[in-house]
Amino acid sequence: MLTAIGLMSGTSLDGVDAAVLRTDGETIESFGPAITLPYPVQFREKLRAVLGFNRSPATQALETELTEFHRLAVKNLIEKNGLSISNINVIGFHGQTIFHQPQKRVTVQLGDGNSLAGRLGAAVAWDFRSADVAAGGQGAPLVPLFHAALTRGLELPLAVLNIGGVANVTFIGAPGEILAFDTGPGNAPLDDWVLAHTGRPFDRDGALAAAGEPNQARVRQALAGDFFSKQPPKSLDRKEFSSELAKGLSQQDGAATLAEITVQAVAAARAHLPRQPRSWILCGGGRRNKHIADRLKAVLAPVPVIDSGELGWNGDALEAQAFAFLAVRVLRGLPLSLPTTTGVPYPMPGGKIARP
Repeated sequence: MLTAIGLMSGTSLDGVDAAVLRTDGETIESFGPAITLPYPVQFREKLRAVLGFNRSPATQALETELTEFHRLAVKNLIEKNGLSISNINVIGFHGQTIFHQPQKRVTVQLGDGNSLAGRLGAAVAWDFRSADVAAGGQGAPLVPLFHAALTRGLELPLAVLNIGGVANVTFIGAPGEILAFDTGPGNAPLDDWVLAHTGRPFDRDGALAAAGEPNQARVRQALAGDFFSKQPPKSLDRKEFSSELAKGLSQQDGAATLAEITVQAVAAARAHLPRQPRSWILCGGGRRNKHIADRLKAVLAPVPVIDSGELGWNGDALEAQAFAFLAVRVLRGLPLSLPTTTGVPYPMPGGKIARP
C-alpha cells in the first residue's frame, strides 16, 4: 500500500481540495485527512475568464498561479496534520480544466506537474486525461474506478451521482460491470446565475431556487438538446450549458429553472443505465443544495437517494481522494479509464510522473 495525496480543482472553481489516501490503486486501505483551500474571489474570476479557451500566452501566468495554490494546499494539509512530505509516495495533480472538446481530441487542464514536483520535493502524477482523449475517448469522467473500489461490499447495482459544476454518474452492476457518463449540467449554470444576480458564489442550501418556480418550457427546451439522447460514454465542457437558459426570468424562477434542468437531466440519464439501481449515492458540492437533493429524491423515487455522508464518505473530498487513487494507478501502469467509462478502445493507462 502507498500513501498518496490527491488534489482537485473542479468545475465549480471554488478552490483546491486536498486529501490523503492509503491505497494500492485497486483497493482502499484507509482515508487520511482532507482540507479545502478556497480561491480568492479575484483568482476565481481569472479562471472564469479563460473557461472555454485553449492555451495561450495569457494562460501561462495563470497556470503558474494555479500551481502555487496547489503547492500551498499540500503544504497546509501536511502541516496541519503533522505529516511529512517524505512519507508521501505520490501526489495526484489534476489541474483545472478550462477547455474540453474530446470530439476534436482536445482537453486542456492548467497546471504544471514538473514545477509542482520540484517545489514540493515529491513525485507528482499529472496530465491524467490526454492519453484517453488522444485515443478517441471522452477523457471524462475519470472517477468511476475509484467509485468501484469505494463501493466494494455495498448492495449492487447502485449508481454514484457526483454533482460538481458538471454532473456525472457511475453505474456499478455486478463486480467489474461499470458504466459512466456525464448526465448534464451540475452546479455551474446555477452558480453563475446566483453570482450575476446576487453577488454570492452559489445558492446556499438551494434557498433561492426553492423560492421560485421552474419554467417548464425552458426545462423541456434544455432537455431536448442532442446531448441527452446521445448514448454513453459522453462528457460535457462546463460551458456547454449556461445560465443563459434562464435569461429574462426572475432571480428565484431562474434559479429554480436551472436547478430543475440539473435534476431532470439525471432523471433522463436512467434511460441509459443497463437496469434500475437499488440506490443512488449523492456526492459532490451539489449534495449541499437541499433543493436539488430534495427534488432528486422526489424524481428518482421509489429508489432511495443516499447522501454519501451517510456511508461515512467525505463527500467534499471524494474527487481529491479519487486522484490520489488514480495517481497510484499511474505509478503502477494500471488503466485509468475503460471503454464503458470514457469510450476508449481498450482499458487505457495514462498520466505522467514528474519527479523532483
